[in-house]
Amino acid sequence: MDGTARKRDTSGAPRYTPIADHGLIGDLRSAALVATDGTIDWYCCPSFDSPSVFGAILDAERGGNFALAAAVPARTKQFYFPDTNVLITRFYTEDGVGEVQDFIPVDGESVTQRPHRLIRRVLCVRGSVPFHSRVAPRFGYGAHPHTVRMTDGIAVLESRDLSLALTATVPLETDGTDVWTDFKLAEGDTAVLTLDEFDAGGAPKLCECGEAEREFAATVAYWRRWLSSSRYRGRWREMVHRSALTLKLLTYAPTGAIVAAPTTSLPEDPGGERNWDYRYVWVRDAAFCVYALLRLGFTEEAKAFMAFVSRHISPGECKGSGPLQIMYGIDGRTDLTEHELGHLEGHRGSAPVRAGNAAADQLQLDIYGALIDSIYLYDKWAEPVSSEQWDHVTALVDWVCAHWDQPDEGVWETRGGRKNFLYSRLMCWVAIERAIRMANRRGLPADLPRWQSSRDTIYRRIMDDGWSASRQAFMQHEGGDVLDAAVLMMPMAKFVAPTDPKWLSTLASLTEDLVSDSLVYRYDPQESPDGLHGDEGTFSICSFWYVEALTRAGRLDEAALAFEKMLTYGNHLGLYAEQIGHTGEQRGNFPQAFTHLSLISAAFTLDRALG
Repeated sequence: MDGTARKRDTSGAPRYTPIADHGLIGDLRSAALVATDGTIDWYCCPSFDSPSVFGAILDAERGGNFALAAAVPARTKQFYFPDTNVLITRFYTEDGVGEVQDFIPVDGESVTQRPHRLIRRVLCVRGSVPFHSRVAPRFGYGAHPHTVRMTDGIAVLESRDLSLALTATVPLETDGTDVWTDFKLAEGDTAVLTLDEFDAGGAPKLCECGEAEREFAATVAYWRRWLSSSRYRGRWREMVHRSALTLKLLTYAPTGAIVAAPTTSLPEDPGGERNWDYRYVWVRDAAFCVYALLRLGFTEEAKAFMAFVSRHISPGECKGSGPLQIMYGIDGRTDLTEHELGHLEGHRGSAPVRAGNAAADQLQLDIYGALIDSIYLYDKWAEPVSSEQWDHVTALVDWVCAHWDQPDEGVWETRGGRKNFLYSRLMCWVAIERAIRMANRRGLPADLPRWQSSRDTIYRRIMDDGWSASRQAFMQHEGGDVLDAAVLMMPMAKFVAPTDPKWLSTLASLTEDLVSDSLVYRYDPQESPDGLHGDEGTFSICSFWYVEALTRAGRLDEAALAFEKMLTYGNHLGLYAEQIGHTGEQRGNFPQAFTHLSLISAAFTLDRALG
């Protein structure tokens, strides 16, 4: 792979690095994607949902990037420094081997206060290697102009809402818009390029090689110290721990929020309209993350998220979507107005590019089950919920008892109209059932007769109206004849026994209609129109749910094979997007929490079953 600046291909279209050819770095406030050619082509500062500074992954011409690579033809390989989120990209040239160590410093002590900083350490480990770097910021998703001024060899990049200071231990040059440098390192030499969030009232300071080395050591120590709390010792330790580290990267330390993904508008269908902004806190996704992390022994993240829930998403005034929104901003805000960034062409021409998410106003009843299940597990495995938290739970359960039978948009956020989705009913049952368990175990006050009556009514409704006698399977929604992979959660939620004849018949139907070489489609949009055009790939969380369903049904050989096949679809670092395309390519926002938390759960369940 050539390490120089990106060029257009022969068709004249901008060349895009595939979604899977990236690694993720971050500091629990924001994150950056680093391509296998050493280019940072996605970076939002100072937080996950800030406008991008580098956004070439969404527009190769207008988005901006931070290129850093060998200045001569080179092969590249990428890996994480063991047990950390420090990313290393190696360049193999004719005359030597060099590497770039990318990280955003984090030390645990000042994770929520320290100024934002991105460090790129460049080392020559064998022979000699020439390097070239070009920093081409495009602030405000490429819409805000900026200036560059040089101060004592430091480039200060200033835009309307954000200023950054680029420092380097090698000379920098600028044309007033971009900054670049060319340098050559011999074996043992090191250079450092640092991008700092800059207060216009302060003075930028050079990050010397020694300081960068100390930051590197502190960041490595932080990640290893955090990972050492994991209780997982099973067969797939490397993959499980990489998924755990990825989930940790998606936490927002200042508030305890957990984002669904660090990116926006990476397409589910290249060239299509299924492009969404995932840089927010989905109640469902975050609750499932808490479950996965608790299973591994990470209780602090669960505690932080519970604090976020108490501060920001406790029951309030009911709107059309109920007492809870399905998603919130990382600071707890409720206004996530969706708009299109029409000046960006989208990844591989996949417009529109969106900021914000209109699905925030949808009614998705399943979120109540996901949230209360996570609270139940937190109360059971971490620490007892407080009296105030229990008051919130009872208010939510009372609301669910009164509203569970409404049609809604469902777990897949369809934009084709509300239906009586089975999964929504299932998770309403979970919400009430888990709350009953908590009340009984701890003797907490609750309207148990009402709760039990509602729970049992939902159960009968699912069994009677969610079952199709003609297809011998549980259906996507009442009155329909469409299969949906979301029903794979039925035995996982302990609603139905994993060997119940009705469930085994459903599993057989799902296998026949929605499974392709262990990969699982969530549903067939031709049979169940979702209000959107275009195709989509298999849904990776459903593929890992399928592994769990097979495991719980006692089909361990099939489950192990399906799990191993899924591992081959991860990228070179073990990261997953939301979906897998027809030829095995990653699709959708990347990396996605949903996929990684379901990998952890599947590995944990399968490991235990295999003994």
